[in-house]
Amino acid sequence: MEETYLLNVEGVKKKILHGGQGELPKLQDGSKITFHFQTLKDDFERTVIDDSREAGIPMEIIVGKMFKLEIWETLLSSMRTGEVAEFWCDAIHTGMYALVSRGMRRIAEGRDPLEGQKHRCGMGNMFDYHSTGYDDLDELQRTPQPLIFIMELFRVEEPSAYKRDTWAMSKEEKLMAVPVLHKEGNRLVLLKEFGQAAAKYQEAVICLRNLQAKEKPWEDGWLKLENLVTPLVLNYCQCQLELGEYYEVLEHTTELLQKHNDNAKAYFKRAKAHAAVWNEREAREDFLRVAHLDPSMAAAVKKELKQLGERMRKKHVEDRKRYQGLFQLPQGP
Repeated sequence: MEETYLLNVEGVKKKILHGGQGELPKLQDGSKITFHFQTLKDDFERTVIDDSREAGIPMEIIVGKMFKLEIWETLLSSMRTGEVAEFWCDAIHTGMYALVSRGMRRIAEGRDPLEGQKHRCGMGNMFDYHSTGYDDLDELQRTPQPLIFIMELFRVEEPSAYKRDTWAMSKEEKLMAVPVLHKEGNRLVLLKEFGQAAAKYQEAVICLRNLQAKEKPWEDGWLKLENLVTPLVLNYCQCQLELGEYYEVLEHTTELLQKHNDNAKAYFKRAKAHAAVWNEREAREDFLRVAHLDPSMAAAVKKELKQLGERMRKKHVEDRKRYQGLFQLPQGP
C-alpha cells in the first residue's frame, strides 16, 4: 500500500508504505512515542545516514520535551500504530539533524550525548562545534539539505503508563532522582553487584551533567551540581576497580583531577589503577600525593606501597626467568 499526500506543513511530503491500525494517537505533553527510523539523503543512491535497527534499539521521544528535531513530532502525530511511512522533509526542517544524530550515535556507543557541549542554546552549539566527530554529519552541518525519514510507529504511551527515563525528566525530577540512584547504587555495592551499582552511579552522573550543561561553568549553580557529581564518580570508579576495568578508572579519575587537583580519594583510586596495570612510577607518585593531601590515609598508602613493591619484585623475578635463556648460545654436541 502506497499513498502520497501533503501534510499541512510546508516542505513535508508523506508516503504510506504500510497501513497502521486504529485511530490517530492523541499526543499530549509527556506522551512517549516508540518507533524505528531510517534517515536517507535525497540523492540518486538514497544514501543511508542512520538506521535505528542497526543499533537494535527503537527510538523513543517524549512529547513536549523540546526534542531538537521538532518536525519528528509532527510526522509521528500523522501515523497510526503499526504504520510504516516515508517522509520527505525540506532543509528548513532538517538543519538540526546533524546535532540530533550526533547525540543518538553517542548514546548508542554508551557515551554521554552532552559530552563537550558548551553552555549555549541548541543553535549556538551547532555553530560552536568545529566537528561533530562524524564526517557525514559534518557535511550535513556545513550544507543543510532535504532528508528522507522512513518511520515505523510501534506505540504511544500516556505519561502515567511508563517509568520515566531520567533524560526525559524535568530539572526538579532529576534532582529528586539523583539521591535515589545514589542510594540504590550503595545497596548494590553491599551485595557486591558492582556492575549494576556502577550503572546506577553513571545514570545519576549523566543526570547531573545534563543539568550542568544549562549552568555557567564555575558559578554557584554549576559548583553545587559538581559537588554532587564528584562522590558519584568516585563510587563509579571504585566499582570499576572491583570489576578490573582499570583503564576506565584512569580515564575518569584523571578527568576529575583536572578540575579538583586536591582530591585525595581520586588520587588513591588512580594510584590503585596504575598499580594494577604495572605503571609503577605513576602509582608511587599518586600514592605519595595522597599521603601529603590527607595524612589520615598514610597507613593505607603505606600498605599499598608495600604491596606494590612486592608485586613489582615478583614480576621482575618472573621476567628474568622468562628471558634468561633467550640470548644464550646453543651448546655444541
